Amino acid sequence: MRIGEAVTNDDGRCDAPILEGDALTVGEYELLFHAGDYLDREGVAGPKPRFLDRIPLRFGVANADEHYHVPLLLAPYSFSTYRGS
Repeated sequence: MRIGEAVTNDDGRCDAPILEGDALTVGEYELLFHAGDYLDREGVAGPKPRFLDRIPLRFGVANADEHYHVPLLLAPYSFSTYRGS
């Protein structure tokens, strides 16, 4: 079930939280990053089709009262993520 959608700004960040308040509950979530579209917009060279096009990132929220910042660090052939502050 889709519960939200956001487009990152020129700095690669969302301008506002995707979920906040009562909308964020304990459970499992998935973010789907359209990495290929982003790399194309940024003019990053790479093969077609892209090695990384769409990146699903599944994570769990154990405490909905806490802040969850989920950055994606992206390169044409790799990515990493972590729970940010």
